[in-house]
Amino acid sequence: MAIPVLTPDQLDAQAFQLHDTQAWQSIVSGWELTAPEPGPPPAPTSAPAPAPVRQPSDWRSLLSVPVDRLIDDALRTLPAAPPPERPLPGRLGAVLPDRVHAWRRVGQGDLRPSVHLGYARQILAEWGWQNTPYRLRNARGARCVCGALLTAHRLGYGSPTTVNRAGAWLITELRSQGWPGLIGPWNRAPGRTAADALALVHAAARRAAAAGH
Repeated sequence: MAIPVLTPDQLDAQAFQLHDTQAWQSIVSGWELTAPEPGPPPAPTSAPAPAPVRQPSDWRSLLSVPVDRLIDDALRTLPAAPPPERPLPGRLGAVLPDRVHAWRRVGQGDLRPSVHLGYARQILAEWGWQNTPYRLRNARGARCVCGALLTAHRLGYGSPTTVNRAGAWLITELRSQGWPGLIGPWNRAPGRTAADALALVHAAARRAAAAGH
């Protein structure tokens, strides 16, 4: 199975381009706003009409839709089941080439960006964080933030489109914190820590989940 050769700097640039599109801005603008408070009900202008008397045969109108369709409609309204939990490979897996993990993508469906970000955070927490400019991993197998997104995809968590959207949510979170640049420069800024990286990915995942993504 072929694995995309996208690098952390390419992912960073693609996520930035997606973030700047009008379509993306329409997704993220105003997602925190709630509906306006309801005002007082309007005063009635006339006496309400009496409720119609329901005839005993009216219950048959409830059966105008086949039962199997009612069941299908009800099932579609239920929240989607969470993806099955799969532990990350051990420390040896962190330093192995990505092609060794290609089998993990077999049969895996797509994920929401918030779930993908959750797996990226798990990678940073278990395999470590590093701030070498635009390297997928260091000799110990630690990843940068963009590297964690790519590794999550290569381990079978989400499609390339999901990776780009997850990166755009990271940039959206960085903008809310006042950072004007890309993810990579933030990752290697002086004084940056692993705790900062974990907190950023966690905040971006929460933001994406709150927006339904």
